[in-house]
Amino acid sequence: MRDKIITFEPGSFEPSRHFYPRAQNAMLHPTVRAFFRLGNERIAKRYVHLHPEVSPEAVKSALNYTPQHFRWAGADLLHVTTARGQRRVVLLETNSSPSGQKSMPLLDDASEAGGYERLLRDSFLPALRRRGIPEGGLAVLYDKNEMEASGYAACLADLTGEPVHLVPCFDGERAFHRMNEGVLEVDLEGSFIPIRGALRYVTQRPWNRLPALSRSLIYNPILACLAGGRNKALAARAYELFNGENARNGVHIHTPRTYWDVSRDEIPLWIAHLGGFGVIKVPYSNAGQGVYTITRESELEEFMSTVQGYDRFIVQALIGNSSWSSETHGSRFFHVGTVPDKRGDIHVADLRFMVGGGPNGFFPVAVYARRARLPLAEDIESAPDSWSMLGTNLSIRREGGWDSDTDRLLLMDTRDFGRLGLGLDDFIEAYLQTTFSVIAIDRMAERLLTKKGKFRRRFFASMAPDEALQREILG
Repeated sequence: MRDKIITFEPGSFEPSRHFYPRAQNAMLHPTVRAFFRLGNERIAKRYVHLHPEVSPEAVKSALNYTPQHFRWAGADLLHVTTARGQRRVVLLETNSSPSGQKSMPLLDDASEAGGYERLLRDSFLPALRRRGIPEGGLAVLYDKNEMEASGYAACLADLTGEPVHLVPCFDGERAFHRMNEGVLEVDLEGSFIPIRGALRYVTQRPWNRLPALSRSLIYNPILACLAGGRNKALAARAYELFNGENARNGVHIHTPRTYWDVSRDEIPLWIAHLGGFGVIKVPYSNAGQGVYTITRESELEEFMSTVQGYDRFIVQALIGNSSWSSETHGSRFFHVGTVPDKRGDIHVADLRFMVGGGPNGFFPVAVYARRARLPLAEDIESAPDSWSMLGTNLSIRREGGWDSDTDRLLLMDTRDFGRLGLGLDDFIEAYLQTTFSVIAIDRMAERLLTKKGKFRRRFFASMAPDEALQREILG
């Protein structure tokens, strides 16, 4: 219903409209249930026990951190290993409008809204009580994933006892909103009404429809996107800064080797530097768009022949199989992958980990996994295109909108979980990596503000020197 605003009244949350049928009828795996019930104190205790080089105070401080800008995030993570069997959870990217609720089996059958309620109650609503929020109604802005966007709207109506407006916000289409002196307003039957708070599920170039900052609460603000939630280049810098600041206490964000601010002409040089294997990313794309895996010369040539809308790129080390992965600083990571199926095939799988942040620190919200379409090949020369073996994103762009390839979705239930080969400690590792990445981006967002809380547009342009991006940013 992208051509009109839909208003949800209290009492309108229907689980069948906001969860996949598979998730609604699934039973959460005992290991996942145990993780969600641990609590941050025991998670910190276990993490420090497994990582004696890490400062206990630093881990506790991270989990108790209250984000000021980036309050809701989803990290994409890989379970990898080395030839010596050194396993690690590696962060690929962190998203500021993440999916995940519709794919998460209920933790508590008595709470039919599941993670929708947890996120809104413990993160969104506390943020709505900050000083300076104008009077007005409530809304959810969206440009994809109506199943979850409407779930947030219906659940928020239940929690607040007031109507919540689900507002289309599609790139290049009719605008149902406007900004009026920093206040978000939505067009309700020909009359614009003020909005005091809006959850934003706007993913495609959100900065060309919404400003970096606003008086109304926009959750998450566009500032969080520019600081790394939708800007992989600045996210990479944020992670580097975080690691430098925490070098003494042992806390570290693990990512593939990353080179940012790479011009188009430089890309072949960096791919060669990585041994001929690499990943090229358009820093501002999402949903699996703008990501190119390079494992052979023909794939690099194909990328170089494409027309791109931006001027600068990211090049990352590629994580593949043991015989074909990027080598950096003498080390090579490769995918652990799924447990072999009956045919003996192993698939690449990633983990999407959604967290929320509020006055009491971080908390896990939802988790799901995705596998690649084709199994991982041992010999890259005889394999098909690498993306079919390495790409895990489920989003499919169709005429008139987006769809999902749910056949490759792996739930955290008793049926799918065992295929991942993950344990409780892997979940703890993934949760901490997600938390660290959110803190890094939240701090980067703070760096993009003046002492008076204004957006440092020129400073941002120096950090992200892409003229095409700068032209898109509203205001």
